[in-house]
Amino acid sequence: MRACEYAGAGDASVLRLVEVADPEPGPGDIVIDVASAGLNRADIAQRAGSYPPPPGASPLPGLEVSGTVAIVGADVSTWAVGDRVCALLAGGGYAERVAVDARHVLRVPDGMAVADAAALPEATATVHYNVFSRGRLREGETLLVHGGSSGIGTMAIQLAKARGARVAVTAGSAAKLDACARLGADVLIDYREQDFVAALLDQTDGRGADVVLDPVGGTYLARDIRALAPEGRIVLIGTQGGADSTIPLGALMTRRGEVHATTLRSQSAQAKAEIVRAVRDEVWPLVVDGRVRPVIDSRFPLDRAGDAQRRMESSEHVGKILLSI
Repeated sequence: MRACEYAGAGDASVLRLVEVADPEPGPGDIVIDVASAGLNRADIAQRAGSYPPPPGASPLPGLEVSGTVAIVGADVSTWAVGDRVCALLAGGGYAERVAVDARHVLRVPDGMAVADAAALPEATATVHYNVFSRGRLREGETLLVHGGSSGIGTMAIQLAKARGARVAVTAGSAAKLDACARLGADVLIDYREQDFVAALLDQTDGRGADVVLDPVGGTYLARDIRALAPEGRIVLIGTQGGADSTIPLGALMTRRGEVHATTLRSQSAQAKAEIVRAVRDEVWPLVVDGRVRPVIDSRFPLDRAGDAQRRMESSEHVGKILLSI
């Protein structure tokens, strides 16, 4: 099969199209003929050499795909050849075929193009696990999302609004904030022009955010704490702004706040199965009835994976970037 790999750590120019052996399914796996693969910041970090795949995972980049089932493992009874599916992966998505644990797979809803569904697994799993399971966002609370126009951000807005929360977002342009507003965001903060702490406190009568979803880290963490409501929860899911932080512990203690730091990729197969099951039970009905939809920025063919990653690195995108396989 064709696949995209990287020839050593570096910039997007190290990505190359190669021929590799088709994946072989284990007894609990299925093999998917891939229609589309979703891009994630983790793909760029892996290519740069700072985020190696977990033990046993495919060395190829790509954490989510959609397509049709081609092969069913001996112990799998939940899927059949020809089923339209999307899946959460530990790696291997930049390829024409991928083997995946059958428990990490979701059915593409009727009426949705199978190619579009690649925009869903990573975003829905990340948001549901972090905002609702770890962050415990409840109806009537305020969620602050950094990078509201990203793939994760656009999903977080939709799911939080469906749960009855108020949503504040940061983004770097008026066009991005307009896109967030169309999805239902209530408080729009241009982080290039405004201090997000002051802007959020002003728009919440001084209370702040009950939950903060932060993919930035670095110096943002201390500011998140100052923007936190009493009993608030910060969920750190990335380090785009740096891996080291100095935080005001006194301010955190005064607010009786919590900081959770998580990654999805390195969790066990069983833990991921439980996350996907929760997505199937609590998020997928919203996808099926159209209240939650994938927001797709652009599509690139597999042999232009480098260009796709460059677009992500430019931060000009709104929503998900997909590779068409």
